[in-house]
Amino acid sequence: MTEYRVRVSTAEAFGAGTWDKISVSIVGTQGETSLLPLDHLGKEFSAGAEEDFEVTPSQDVGQALLLRVHKAPPALPGLLGHLGPDAWFCLWFQLTPPRGDPLRFPCYQWLEGAGTLVLREGTAKVSWADHHPRLLQQRREELQARQEMYRWKTYNSGWPRCLDEETTKDLDLNIKYSVAKNTNFYLRAGSAFTQMKIKGLLDRKGLWKSLEEMRRIFHFQKTPAAEYVFEHWQEDSFFASQFLNGLNPVLIRRCRELPKNFPVTDAMVAPVLGPGTSLQAELEKGSLFLVDHGILSGIQTNIVNGKPQFSAAPMTLLHQRPGGGPLLPIAIQLSQTPGPNSPIFLPSDNKWDWLLAKTWVRNAEFSVHEALVHLLHAHLLPEVFTMATLRQLPHCHPLFKLLVPHTRYTLHINTLARQLLIAPEQVVDRSTGIGIKGFSELIQRNMEKLNYSVLCLPEDIRTREVKDIPGYYYRDDGMKIWGAVECFVSEIVGFYYPNDVSVRDDSELQAWVWEIFSEGFLGRESSGVPSSLETREALVQYVTMVIFNCSAHHAAVSSGQFDFSAWMPNLPSTMQLPPPTTKGQARLEGFIATLPPVNATCDIIIVLWLLSKEPGDRRPLGTYPDEHFTEEAPQQSIAAFQSRLAQISRDIQERNWGLALPYTYLDPPLIENSVSI
Repeated sequence: MTEYRVRVSTAEAFGAGTWDKISVSIVGTQGETSLLPLDHLGKEFSAGAEEDFEVTPSQDVGQALLLRVHKAPPALPGLLGHLGPDAWFCLWFQLTPPRGDPLRFPCYQWLEGAGTLVLREGTAKVSWADHHPRLLQQRREELQARQEMYRWKTYNSGWPRCLDEETTKDLDLNIKYSVAKNTNFYLRAGSAFTQMKIKGLLDRKGLWKSLEEMRRIFHFQKTPAAEYVFEHWQEDSFFASQFLNGLNPVLIRRCRELPKNFPVTDAMVAPVLGPGTSLQAELEKGSLFLVDHGILSGIQTNIVNGKPQFSAAPMTLLHQRPGGGPLLPIAIQLSQTPGPNSPIFLPSDNKWDWLLAKTWVRNAEFSVHEALVHLLHAHLLPEVFTMATLRQLPHCHPLFKLLVPHTRYTLHINTLARQLLIAPEQVVDRSTGIGIKGFSELIQRNMEKLNYSVLCLPEDIRTREVKDIPGYYYRDDGMKIWGAVECFVSEIVGFYYPNDVSVRDDSELQAWVWEIFSEGFLGRESSGVPSSLETREALVQYVTMVIFNCSAHHAAVSSGQFDFSAWMPNLPSTMQLPPPTTKGQARLEGFIATLPPVNATCDIIIVLWLLSKEPGDRRPLGTYPDEHFTEEAPQQSIAAFQSRLAQISRDIQERNWGLALPYTYLDPPLIENSVSI
C-alpha cells in the first residue's frame, strides 16, 4: 500500500473554518481511490489553519490527475438532530506522493453544505494541452456545472445581459461579499442615512433657501478634493479641467470642424481668443476642443416630488491657450437645434447666464456619466466579462487564473445595484432628472453605437485626438497603467500560447470571446468587438482591455463621485426648471430654483459617498493573494507587474506634489483589482 501526505490550508476570513468532515479521493491514471478521511483527534479545518494528514489508499491509482474533495456534516447523536449547512473556504490542498515532488491543487473556493468538489493540479493548461480522457471530462463537467449555476437573463431590452438572480441573498457564496465587506457597507450606509434623517433633510421636498444653506450641509464627510471643488466651482478653468480629470474624462475630443448645428462666430469668441486669430485659424492649429452631450437629445425625463424635471443636450466649445495656458470654455449651446430659442452662451455674458449654462452642462455630465460611463461601461460590461469567464473558462485555464482576481465581487455589487439603485422607486427613480426610463434609453442608444475602440484606451486617445493636450492626467496615468497591464498580459500569453495557431485552436478561449460578443454586445458586428480571436497580438489587446476596464477605468470614473458631487451645484442630478431660451433673465433666485430639491440632493450625496470608497476587504491592482498560478514563469511575471505598478505610483505621487488638486484616482494602490463597489 502507498502512503500519501496531504496538507490542507483554510482561509483566515471570518467563518472560513468548518465543523464538517472532509475526505478526499485521488483520481489517477489507473483509477480512483476510495474515500480517505482527513481526521485528527480534535477539531480540524479551523480558520487560518494549515494541517498535515497521512492517508493510505488500498490500491495504486498511478500518477495523480485530480483530487476529489468530499464534505459532509459530522455524525451527531440522534437527540442533537442535524446542524445547518456549514461553509468552508479552502485555499489549497498539497498532495505529496511516495515518490516525486509535492503537487499543489489550488482551490480558493467556498464549499457550502455537503458536497463534492474536483480540483486539478495547479499547472495551467489551455484546452488543446489536455489529452487524458479524465482531464478532458473534468473540464467539460466543471463548465457545465458553472453554466447551470451562473445563468444569463435580459434585465432591460437593448442592455448587455446579466446574471439571472434577483437579490444578493440568492447568490452563491463564491460571488458574494465577504462578511467583513458586507458589514462595513451597511454600517457606512446606515451612518450616512441616519445623519441626513436626523437633520430632516431627506424629508424636505422643497428648494434650498440659499447657497449658504447648501454650504452648511456640505460639511457631510467632506474631503480635500471636495473642498477644492467648493472653492473653485464657478471658475472657467476648473469647469474645463473636469473634462480632463473629473468624473467623466472620456468625452472631450479635438474639434477640427465646427458642427453645423453649433453656429459659433468669430465675433462671439473674439474676447477670449484675442486679436490676430480666428475660429478657422484655431481649428487648423488644433487648439479647439468639443464636448457634445447630444446623446441626451429628446431623452425621457423624470418626475421628482411630483414635479416634472428637465434635461438638456448641450455642446461645449473649449480653447487651449498657446504656451500651455489653461483650457477654457468659450461657448455653450444647450440644445442640438440652434435658433432664437437656443442662444449660444459666452463667458462675456451676465454672470448668472454663464454660470447657469455651465451648470446645465454639469447636469448633462451627471446623466451621461452615471448612466453610460459608470453604469454601462464600468459595471454592466465588466459583469459580462465576469459571467463569460465563469461560464466558459475552467479553473485550470491560464486565462481563468489571470482574470478571476479581476471579477471579484462584481456580480454582488451589480446585483445590489439592480436591487437598490436602478429599480423602481429607488435612488435613480427618486432623485435624478431622467430616472430609470431615461437611464435605460441612454444605455440603449449608446449600445447601438458603442465601439471596441472606446474600450481600448490607446485607441480611444487616438480617436479623440487628445494625445498632446497638457494637464490630462487621466490620459497620462491611464496610458502608463494600460502599458503595465499589456506587458503583463503579453508575458502570460507568450508563456501559454506559442503561436497564433494555438490561439485559434483554443476552443474554450473562442467560446469565451463569442459569449462576450453575443451576450454583452448583443452580436452587433458594427461594434468592432471581436467575435473570435486569431492572433496572439489580438488576444493580448483583448485581455488587456478586459483587465483595464475591470480595474483602472472603473476607479477613474467611480472613486471621485463624492469629491465632485458633494458640492451639489457642481454636479446636479436633476434640474427643476427648463433650460433658458433667452439671455439676461438669470438671477441667483432662479439659479437656486433650477437646482435639485433638498431631499434629492441628499439622497444622491449619500449614494455617491457610499460608492466612492471600498468598504474594506480591498485588493489593489496587481495584488494576487490567491495563488492560482503555481508555475515559476507566471509568478515572475506577477512580480514584474507589481514592480511596474509601484514605479507608476511613485511617479504619480511625485507629480501630485506640485498640483493644487492632486489627481489620485489612477494611483495603483488606490485602484481595486475588480469592480466591487
